[in-house]
Amino acid sequence: MSVIYFIFQQTMLFTIPLMIVALGGMFSERSGVVNIALEGIMTMGAFTGILFLNMTGGRMSGQMQLLLAILISTATGAVFAFFHAYASINMKANQTISGTALNMFAPAFAIFVARVIQGVQQIQFNNTFRIESVPLLGSIPFFGPLLFQNTYITTYLGVAILILSTLVLYRTRFGLRLRSCGEHPQAADAAGINVCRMQYAGVLISGVLGGLGGLVFVVPTSTNFNADVAGYGFLALAVLIFGQWKPVKIMWASLFFGLMKAVAAAYSGIPFLAATGIPSYVYKMIPYVATLIVLVFTSRNSQAPRASGVPYDKGQR
Repeated sequence: MSVIYFIFQQTMLFTIPLMIVALGGMFSERSGVVNIALEGIMTMGAFTGILFLNMTGGRMSGQMQLLLAILISTATGAVFAFFHAYASINMKANQTISGTALNMFAPAFAIFVARVIQGVQQIQFNNTFRIESVPLLGSIPFFGPLLFQNTYITTYLGVAILILSTLVLYRTRFGLRLRSCGEHPQAADAAGINVCRMQYAGVLISGVLGGLGGLVFVVPTSTNFNADVAGYGFLALAVLIFGQWKPVKIMWASLFFGLMKAVAAAYSGIPFLAATGIPSYVYKMIPYVATLIVLVFTSRNSQAPRASGVPYDKGQR
């Protein structure tokens, strides 16, 4: 039973950031803007959040420190996403090129600033955020050890974001307007919706969630940050496509890829996998091979928002 608990908890550590970032990409594409910059946004969010943890490590610890780092990472993600929004919406730039440029800029900026501040690019922090057992809930048979022991507050935050994203997208006027801008912006404009404003909202939400996802990815899995999020931003794009731009399907896709990532990272702690004698690099390849296989069989039937990636020109009909 302990192996089941271990596999599930490891899976959640990788699933939650992946789901959060993919949901962010969903909001952007639902508004009509493709956000290839998710990798860079994650890097910048993780960088500022971890730098805050490093600089306040001697004076603060625990959940309050993590919550403040979350606020910093989300604000950083929003600011960084603003550049992509301005280039894509105001300047009518190619959205793929704009996102790629930001992806290239982010790690270089993080390395440069880290070296200026502390002389080395790797930023260390003390992980004081793991919750050994949630009071009362951690004592529940089976579900207690599974869901409420050896966990992080970010896990519950990710679940809350999933529920909120579903409600916002399908149960609010904002969500309806956002989806209409991604499907037929001219019709939305004719109905009195400010398309540019909605697209800005979608991209900035993706920035907030992307910055958060960067921090949520690093904190439970490491004690340092080296200007890298292991390609998770690109993996989130694959999850977004596999999830058909729908929150619940994105959740299931995130669980699948999170499990693959957990196997790759923690196979040595799973007795029947460790006993096989398979080289470690084979396990490390699993998430990316699985990504390619899934995309081969699912991308053909993908139905992205019709106007996604097409710069909106108010004068065109």
